[in-house]
Amino acid sequence: MKVLIIGGVACGGKTAARLMRVAPDAEVTILEKGEYLSYAGCGLPYYVGGVVKEYKDLMSTPIGVVRDATFFRKVKHVTVHTKHQAMKIDREKKQVTALDLASGEQKVFDYDKLVLATGASPIRPPIPGSDFPRVFTLWNMPDALAMRAAIDSGNVKKAVIIGGGLIGMEVVEALVNQGIEVSVVDLLETPLPAMMQPEFGLLLQKALEEKGVKFYGGEKVVEILGSNSEITAVKTDKREIPADMVLMAIGVRPNTLLAKEAGLDIGEKRGILVDEHMRTSDPDIYAGGDCVEVNHVLTGKKVWQPMGSVANRQGRVIADNIAGLNSIFHGVAGTAIMRAFEYTIGKTGLTREQAIEEGFDAEAVTVVDADTPHFMPGAAPIVIRIVADKKTRKVLGAQVFGKGRADKRLDVLAAAVTGGLTIDMLGNLDVAYAPPYSTALDPVTHAANTLKNKIDNLMCSYSPSELKAKFDKGERPILLDARTPQEIKEQGTLPYDTVVNIPLGALWERASELPKDKEIVTFCKISVRGWDGYTILKRLGFERVALLEGGIMAWPYEKKYI
Repeated sequence: MKVLIIGGVACGGKTAARLMRVAPDAEVTILEKGEYLSYAGCGLPYYVGGVVKEYKDLMSTPIGVVRDATFFRKVKHVTVHTKHQAMKIDREKKQVTALDLASGEQKVFDYDKLVLATGASPIRPPIPGSDFPRVFTLWNMPDALAMRAAIDSGNVKKAVIIGGGLIGMEVVEALVNQGIEVSVVDLLETPLPAMMQPEFGLLLQKALEEKGVKFYGGEKVVEILGSNSEITAVKTDKREIPADMVLMAIGVRPNTLLAKEAGLDIGEKRGILVDEHMRTSDPDIYAGGDCVEVNHVLTGKKVWQPMGSVANRQGRVIADNIAGLNSIFHGVAGTAIMRAFEYTIGKTGLTREQAIEEGFDAEAVTVVDADTPHFMPGAAPIVIRIVADKKTRKVLGAQVFGKGRADKRLDVLAAAVTGGLTIDMLGNLDVAYAPPYSTALDPVTHAANTLKNKIDNLMCSYSPSELKAKFDKGERPILLDARTPQEIKEQGTLPYDTVVNIPLGALWERASELPKDKEIVTFCKISVRGWDGYTILKRLGFERVALLEGGIMAWPYEKKYI
């Protein structure tokens, strides 16, 4: 059986490697238009930042063997042709015509089964000045090598990143850690706009600003300025930002021209349509990785999720099915994560707004909790926003942010979304506990229990954005701050003149100072004391009481310091 794979990075490389384990008699050939094979594309920002010292480490096995054409031939028994660009698929003859980019020769390759792992390409809009030498994208190994060389020259002191998505945000730290002054420009108001709710984007923005990074949201880049092939600034519709280097991280789009010209079905997201076995509309052609659309595990709708982890999982499914094994790719939950200095930010599933748009009766709550008990050295906070359907009580999504170990919590939440767990099941999940690893009630447990309280009408609460919206509309609830005066001095408080400070320990005696004819919103540092204050007021006959979710630590907006 002749298996021809177009693309030799993530999905293509994985398909080939898996095939030789489950179908060792197959004759496998890879056509790769680039020079580099099977490299960790998601590791490119860490090579640019110097965390990964040698670029070859991104394309090596754990023992340091480079996965090049020789490796694939000797170890995997796979033939690889680098610098060969596939130009045309003849589905009737089962042939692919490819151009040898080194010699200019056209070659024809036969196949019994064809795999399209053509990936995606960065979007590079025709902004005037975008052809300057130090205007980069960061999507493949040559991009990373060029950026690394520019930084190593010592001539880059200021950099502007156009685009506040995952790639742009990951490169921020890489540049700042090398002493480069970084500014980020995005058309939308907050970082990671396609991934996170604005509240969480603002939390990330604050973390970036702590490191001196300037974020210009809601601005459009109109020109890259310079002279004599040297960049001097990036011009937006509001300002000029000095720059020696520019990274265009606006987004990517799937490479589907080859599939389109071959008459394969293309979806609304511009990706190749495949079934659960990763077959295209031609049963002898499979596709996977950044060039395909797949099902979302919650909605069943086709989505496009370009991610190295997804591509590798799909490569395994493709190989299994070519070999006659009945493997299924069950879909994606939209899980993504990134590190920004000491912070982790991530998402899985749907936001409440997205869930409502999809027809769910969704409710959500934001909590703040420490990753380990307060008595353990290094304990750090995590902000978690969890979403569930009020009717089925199934977990629909979550967002995380913080200096604490948010990654393992996100993985638990991704499993809950994919596995159809209810908030009741999640709240009782037997997660591992020991003080070095978790609090007795894990932050995920705390989040699930809090959302149960909200859905069961045991608690009325507002997210930070919901409370801000009330004041923006002219409503003026009383804001009961249950912290000590010293905490308020150190941490700040909400920027409204209706704040009343009554420490929790004094609330029973001083509750009479509060009006019963107005709504009272309680809060503290993380709103645990706020919750106690809420229940005290309820017991004392206050009817209009609510809680600020996450307290002052989850508040991403301006604060007032006394």
